[in-house]
Parts: sequence; C-alpha cells; structure tokens
Amino acid sequence: MTAPLVTALLWFSIVTCGLLAGVYFTFSAFAMTAFARTGAAAGATAMTSINRVILRSLFMPLFLGSSLSSLALAIVGALHWDQPGACAALAGGVIYFTGMFVVTMLFNVPRNTALDASDPQSEAGRLLWARYLKEWTAWNHVRTLASTAALILFVVALDMR
Repeated sequence: MTAPLVTALLWFSIVTCGLLAGVYFTFSAFAMTAFARTGAAAGATAMTSINRVILRSLFMPLFLGSSLSSLALAIVGALHWDQPGACAALAGGVIYFTGMFVVTMLFNVPRNTALDASDPQSEAGRLLWARYLKEWTAWNHVRTLASTAALILFVVALDMR
C-alpha cells in the first residue's frame, strides 16, 4: 500500500474514531442515565427510535467506513512491521475493529433488536429495559474506550510516519 494511501487511511480513521468515540461517550456519560430517569416506557421508546433512525443516518457510513479503514490499517501494520508507526497502526486497528465493530455486532445490536421487539408498557418490557440499561451501557463503555484508544494509537502511527 502506498504511503499517501496509508496516510489518508490514518487521517480518515482518526476523524471517524473521534466522531464515534464522541457518540458512544454521549450515551455512556449521560444519555442512558437520562433515558433511565424518564421511566421504562419512555426510555425504551426513545432508545428504540434512536436505533431506528441511526440505521438511515450518516452514522452508518462512518461506522462501516471506520471499521474497514481500521481493519486495513491493522493489516498494513502487520504486513509492514518494520515501518515506523506500524505497531501503533496494527494495535489501533485491532482494538477498534474488535472493541467497536465486533462488540457492536455481538452485544449491542442483539440488545437493540430485542428492545425493538418488546412492548415497553408490559412487565416483560420493563424488565428487559432494566437489563438493557445495564448490559447495553456496559458494552457501550467498551466501544467508547476502544474508539478513544484507537484514535490515540492512530495519531501516534501518523506522527511516527
């Protein structure tokens, strides 16, 4: 992969990791707490609405694009281990792809799907919401930390180039 392409991937990944880290931080720092305070029905309804809207928003191309660029940077780092910044690019790519993309697909999305299928007015819906708040938010903390760590590592990789 040519140096300008790797540099472009690093810049793209830095910007998108920062944007997504901010989104995840918002939910971890205060949005989920605010939703919890509104009551089960209102909180679950608001979160379900966000989950539906986000699928058709600018978030999705950034989510997918950053996942692909981080994976590409991990591969480049592994293949060009002797180059300055390769270790940081590899680590950032692995941390981001695993801690953000894989965690989202394995842990957050299934919880979103279950929440969407529930009746927030029912007892089962209220119990699901209580569990969702704890579990989804815990996995969101992982996404926040992974996105932030990858951002830092990609900046280090860019600086070392």
